[in-house]
Formats: sequence, structure tokens, C-alpha cells
Amino acid sequence: MLLNQAFTDPRRLASQSRAAGLAAVMLAGLTLAGCASWPGAADGPASTGATHAADLALADNAWWGRFGDPLLDQLIAQALQANTSIRSAQAALQQSRALRDANAASAGPGLSLSGSAGRSQTEATEPVNSFKAGLDARWELDIFGGNRSSIKASDADSLAAQASLRDVQVSVAAEVALAYIALRGSQAQLAIAQNNLVSQQETRQITQWRAQAGLVTSLEVEQAQAAVAQTASQIPALQTSLAKTRHSLALLTGQRPLELDLLLTPTQPVPQASSTLTQQIPANTLRQRADVRAAEHRITAALARVAVADAARYPGFNLGGSLSLSALTLAGLSNGATLAGSLLGAVSVPLFDGGAAISQVLAQQAALEQSRAAYQATVLTALKEVEDALISLNNDRQRLGWQQLAADAAGNAARLADHRYASGLVDFQTVLQTQRTLLSSQDSVASLQAEISADLVRLVKALGGGWH
Repeated sequence: MLLNQAFTDPRRLASQSRAAGLAAVMLAGLTLAGCASWPGAADGPASTGATHAADLALADNAWWGRFGDPLLDQLIAQALQANTSIRSAQAALQQSRALRDANAASAGPGLSLSGSAGRSQTEATEPVNSFKAGLDARWELDIFGGNRSSIKASDADSLAAQASLRDVQVSVAAEVALAYIALRGSQAQLAIAQNNLVSQQETRQITQWRAQAGLVTSLEVEQAQAAVAQTASQIPALQTSLAKTRHSLALLTGQRPLELDLLLTPTQPVPQASSTLTQQIPANTLRQRADVRAAEHRITAALARVAVADAARYPGFNLGGSLSLSALTLAGLSNGATLAGSLLGAVSVPLFDGGAAISQVLAQQAALEQSRAAYQATVLTALKEVEDALISLNNDRQRLGWQQLAADAAGNAARLADHRYASGLVDFQTVLQTQRTLLSSQDSVASLQAEISADLVRLVKALGGGWH
């Protein structure tokens, strides 16, 4: 499905709605595939079209570069390095990898070195010294695969932690982009309000001159003053919104709130993505989402833990051995020491545990069902986010087309009303109405331009955020 078309022609509404519905139905089919398998690219109708790497933001991690805004690139790069949530996820990944290595090491043979020194004496003998050095080995034979399953579970946990880190990175990058777009949108709305305020102040001045000449009454003067005051009251609210958004960006990038003021205070246009940001949606796109991959790995880990609990119900086999040197002096350990060795094989068979082993298996099976349910919820959430982003993008583009026409017409009407009022051809109510309409239309255009860019960010995030 093409996502970069301009939906400004109202005659295309029906066809675009049907296309969005088709994409939603195609993606919804992924939910029914279950936890064990996913449809390949040839399984869905969307796979029949050719997908070019240049046309897919998913082929490039730095999707935000398509907005062509160097400051946005800088802020996201800073966030990916310094954001506290990312740093916490990185530490969690390191922890999971260390635990995996420790688990793998404990499953292999173990070797330890020991040494001791002693001194003994009785009433009838002289004091006697003794020295001993030994080497001990042990190994648990993994006959029923419990250790292998435990390592497999640790591997899956590590992969899930890695996917969770990717998910946090995707979320942080998207949040930075959304906050930056919102800031630029607020700046555009502030500029519109300030420009309209200047125009209304000029109209108020004309009204005061006409009142002094006896052409209008004080009613028109008060109405002009009320219009100026209402527009002026919007400016502090927009300035507050700008400051809060700057503070949010500072938090996302791991900086103090005031550190970004110099960078973000100069007004810049709302970043617009290139037309090739998103083009086609392959049938297995949602599987690129990091949260979906993490949910898959958690199922793998849960399956392995079921196998570990089941293996604990069967006999355990251990091999052990020791080699020791004994001497009466420390120097004797290297020459003339007594050598002793032993080899031991042991078998442990669980006979009665009050049902503890079976209960452990049942507990791990219940955990597996929880992982499967979480996987389904993750996929459904992914579907919802994609569908919401598609619908919002399509409808906002249509709204922007109409709103731009309305803003152009409102601008022409406001200019004509001002000229005619200055010439005494229309009353002041006409001027007030055209000014209000112009302010509202221009504000809506600025808001929709920012919202469309935000819709694209949400869509890229919903499709996996560009991570492989």
C-alpha cells in the first residue's frame, strides 16, 4: 500500500479508505498465525508487489534522517547515547549475558585446587606437622537435558533483553521526534498568533480613529479591544507549551532543562519527511518490531524452563574425583609425598517429594501460557498501532488539503474586509468575523502539518522503527 500519496482530493476518499481497510485486514491476519510460526512474504497479498530498499524506511535504522533536519538528527543521537531508560536497558542486557555465561559455566566440568596445613601433638609424642595439597574435579552428566535446557532458557532471556533494548531505543527515538515536531508546530502557531495580533492591533487603531471622527460608536472600539485581548491571551499559553516541550526534550536527551534553550529557541519550520519514508508494507513487517521479537524469545525461554523442571523429575548422575599429596613438611610435597587418588560416581533418584517436582512443572507450564498470552497481546497492540497510524495519516492529509483551501480563502476575505472597512463599506462585525476565521484556519494548518509529521513517526515506530 502506498502511504505517501497526498490525500487532498475529496473524490479519492472512498478509494483510499478501502485501501486502508485492505491493509488492516492483511495485517490482522498475522494474529491468527499463532506463536510458533509467521506467514512468509509469499503468504499475504501485500507480498506480490516489489519492495525496494530505497523506498522503505525499515531498511535504514536512521529513519529520522529522512526529515532533513540536522538538529533532529543531533537530538536523537544524543538521546540514544545518554537517555536514562536506554542506559538501564543496556545494563539489563549486560546482566542477562553475564547470567547466561555463568549458567553455561556451571553446566560444564569443575576443577578446584585445595591446600591445608596442620600441627598435632599428644602427651606421649612430639609435635607433628602435616601438609596436604589436592585437586578436586566434578561433573554432572546431563543425561535428560536439564542443563542444556537451562542454557537455552538463558540464551532466550539474553535475546529478549537485547530486543527490549532495541524497543527502548525505538521508543526514545520516536518520542524525541514527536516532541521536536510538537515544538516546531507550537512555534508556527505562536508566529501565527503574533502576526494576527499585529493585524488586529492595526484594526483597533483604525477603529479608534473612526470613532474619533464620529463614524463608529464606542461599541466597535470595545469589540476591537476584546479581539486584541483574546488573541494576546493565547500567546502566553503557547509560550508555556514551548517551554515544557523543550524541557521534555532535555529529559529525553539526558540533559538539564535549560541546556537546549539556545538550540531550540530560534524558530524553524516543522520538519517534513520525504515522500519515500514509507512506501509498501510487506506481510511480515510487524515481526521486525522489537517488542514482538522480545515476546517470542520469552516464549522460547518459558518452553526451556518447562523442560528443565521436567528433567528434575528423573535420576541425576554425577562424576567426581580427587588427587592429593600429603607430607610432613612443606618441602616434602614436591619430593617424597604420599599420593592418594579417588574416583566416585553417584546416582540420585527422586523417590518421594510430596509432589514438588510435578508442581514445578505445572508452574513452568503456567508461566509458558502467560508468555503466549503476552505475545498475543503484543501482536494485537502492534496491529492496533499500525491501523491507527494509517488511518490518522490518511485522514489528516485529507483534512490538510481542505484546511489549506480554507486558510487561503480566509486570508483573502480578511484583506478585503479590512480594505472595505477602512473605506466604510462594511461594518465592524464583518472584520471581526473574518479575522477570527483567518486565525482559526491558519492555526489549524500549522497544527495539521505537525500532526502529519507525527503520524509518519508513529507509523514508522509501529512498523518496527527501522531496527532489524
